[in-house]
Amino acid sequence: MTPRMTCATQPASPATKAMFSRILTSGLFAGAAAGLITALLQLYFVQPVLLHAELYEGGELVHFGADPVTAHPDLPGLFAEPVRDGLSIVFTMLTYTGYALVMAALMSVAERQGHEISARTGLLWGLAGFITFHFAPGLSLAPEVPGVAAADVGARQIWWTITVAAAGVAMWLIAFGGNLVSYLIAALLLMAPHIIGAPEPESFSGPVPTEIGALFAARAFGVGMAAWVLLGSFAGYFWQAEGKRAEAAA
Repeated sequence: MTPRMTCATQPASPATKAMFSRILTSGLFAGAAAGLITALLQLYFVQPVLLHAELYEGGELVHFGADPVTAHPDLPGLFAEPVRDGLSIVFTMLTYTGYALVMAALMSVAERQGHEISARTGLLWGLAGFITFHFAPGLSLAPEVPGVAAADVGARQIWWTITVAAAGVAMWLIAFGGNLVSYLIAALLLMAPHIIGAPEPESFSGPVPTEIGALFAARAFGVGMAAWVLLGSFAGYFWQAEGKRAEAAA
């Protein structure tokens, strides 16, 4: 008679549970706050430009006035489409909550290595996130309005993913590498995708004026930078606050 084999999973230690709770709480609060503000900025600054581009894409010629929110009477205003705007807010909050959870997990690694995490240092984390997810890929694959010529979606997604991964590693090496070799590797990682080149369409065409495309790219970068700075600052603040709360409870 053979003895029955049992497999028992070791329960997580209190320190592990506390760290997981800290990451979860910091990420949820930071992501929800930054996502809500970002969604409102996008609705006011970015969405009107997209709606103008859609009018041109549909064959309508519209006058683009100084105020893109009120330049055309047919365009819906802020919260004029509550379902669409509401879904946009929810989706943006969920997206930035995901980013915040990843950032909080990386902050936990950095803190274990002896680095201070606070709202002030979180601002630098936010700038690194902006460079990783917006500026680095957007340098060669700029934000596009509807109706412009574009390369194959699959090829662009692959290039974007590789560029973001390379930029993310580069930002970590610049922040925590601490030696010349790390900085050189980071520089190569930042330059390599652009030296190889992003996928491009065979020809450039489209009914949308270049002025609208340029304004959209500028506002997309501006709102993206504001979003990541807020996200990093919120994540750093809540991470530090949760750490103090845990110490007080111990």
